[in-house]
Formats: sequence, structure tokens, C-alpha cells
Amino acid sequence: MKKLQIGIIGGAGYTAGELIRLLLNHPKANINFIYSTSNAGNKISKIHQDLIGSTDLVFTNKINSEVDVLFLCLGHGNSKAFLENNSFSDNTKIIDLSNDFRLKKDEIFNGKTFIYGLPELNKEAIKKANYIANPGCFATAIQLALLPLAKAEVLQNDVHINAVTGATGAGTSLSATTHFTWRDNNFSHYKAFAHQHLGEINQSVKLLQSNFNSDINFVPNRGNFSRGIFATMYTKFKGSLEDAKALYSEFYKDATFTIISEEEIHLKQVVNTNKCILHLHKYEDKLLVTSIIDNLLKGASGQAIQNMNLMYGFEEAEGLKLKATYF
Repeated sequence: MKKLQIGIIGGAGYTAGELIRLLLNHPKANINFIYSTSNAGNKISKIHQDLIGSTDLVFTNKINSEVDVLFLCLGHGNSKAFLENNSFSDNTKIIDLSNDFRLKKDEIFNGKTFIYGLPELNKEAIKKANYIANPGCFATAIQLALLPLAKAEVLQNDVHINAVTGATGAGTSLSATTHFTWRDNNFSHYKAFAHQHLGEINQSVKLLQSNFNSDINFVPNRGNFSRGIFATMYTKFKGSLEDAKALYSEFYKDATFTIISEEEIHLKQVVNTNKCILHLHKYEDKLLVTSIIDNLLKGASGQAIQNMNLMYGFEEAEGLKLKATYF
């Protein structure tokens, strides 16, 4: 089979670096170009130094409009502007990693309908899609923890979520809270109850449980580690722990990357993988769900490739059979 020709727009960030790393090792993909106006002419390995010896590709300021798949790794709000100013073949499938097309009100753009790319929710639609809005990282971890409850229509009370992400979640641009001297031995919250991923989380929950009218209270935190998301959430649940486990097992029975653990979980189990691991705990009338992902893989680039695999009928785990960086 002829390899898919891949184009990447915005190639200098963390998600693009991971996307390049994965695609270089994907047996059915070939990177045709990596677009970056600020780095045009530079070797990829000059910016993504972990790729030294892995590729001789260089950044370009030219676009091949005939590629099979286009990955947009641009900052939020920039994908729309890019697509307004650049045209591609009708045969080019587009996977956007920003938040520009995730909400229903934004899903149609210039005649293109973007499907929300959470495989555990929209697998059949993704298989038929030409345009994908890849979910956010926090949104992925939180939705995978809540959707089985929404599907069973048992979310009848407020949900309380506390989640921490690594420094890569803030992107490559330095700010006061991303400098090593600030992050090291430090911890803080930000955008409490108002994080931008709440829009897509609520949208998906209400898709499965239309009568959900309670609040999802989300407090995101900055951790002093590089990558990963560790999220805990609890809500009232009338059933037993065994009832909850049955709901989750049924919902994820065909999921390639979402796993329910009987043992308590920790972040190192998922770093450098496309897995989401969940753990359930019942205390009195409350159900606690813990969810862990790698924010750059299942929360971004890995999930984008998972979506590409589904769109082309490849094995869902093609190019994503990764071992966690455990030690």
C-alpha cells in the first residue's frame, strides 16, 4: 500500500514534535512537509533535539496542497485564519489540534464539517470523517472518566474535578509560570471553574445525557513535572462499586486505549503512551474516578494519529504501541 503523504502546519511546538516522532515510525505514513515560517530551512532536529539521527527533514515555508492528511498544530484561534488563507485538495483530510472547531457552534467552517475526535465517543463518525477536531488534553482525561455515567444517565448531581498537568501543557513559549525557577518545587491552580475545556466536556456529557443540568466544577493545577495529567473527580452515585465497574466495563469494552484498573493508579503508567487508565473508588454515597493520560499523546498527538488510523481503516493502534517511560 502506498504510504499516506502527511503535511504538518506549525511544526515547532511540543505537540508537533511528538507528532513528528510518531509519524516517522508509522508504517503507513510519510511526512511530506513540515511548515514553519520562523524555522524555514532549519533541520527538524535543531528544534526537536530528541530527533537527531532520526530524520534529515527540514522546516519549509512552502505548502503541498495535495497531501493526503494535514495536521494543524497551531495556537488556538489560528487554524481558522490559516485555512482561510490556504486551500487544499478536496481529497486532503484535516486533523486540527486546536480548539477552533470542537464546539457544535464552530464545527462547520468554509463548507467543512469537523467531527469531534474522541474515539471512545464518536468512533463510527470518525471513520467516515474528512475533518477532525482533536479534543483538548484535560477534556480527554475528564470526559473518559465521566462518559460512562452520562451514558447510563446517572449523573444527577454536581461533579467536582481536581486535575494537574505537567509543564508541557503550557506550550513552548515561556511565561512567568513556566520558568524552571517558578515550577520547581511549586504547585498552583489556574482558571478555576472557567477553563476553556469545560465547553467541550459539557457538550459531550449532554450529548449522552440530555437532562444533565448540574455543574461540572473543574479546578486545573500546574505540576512541577514535564508531562502527564492526573485527574480525580467525584459525584454522588446511588449504586455499588460493582455497579459502577459494570457501567465502565460495558462502555469501554471495545476501546483500544482506555483501560480500567483494579489497582490504584499513578502517572508513570501512561507517560509516553496513548493510554487512558481509569480507577474507580466508592466512599459512602460518592464515586471517585481517577483518570490519567499523557497530555501530549492521548491528550494531543497520539489521539490525532489514532483518529487518522480510524479515518483510513488502519488498525487503531498502528504506530501507537508504546511502552510507558516508567523508570
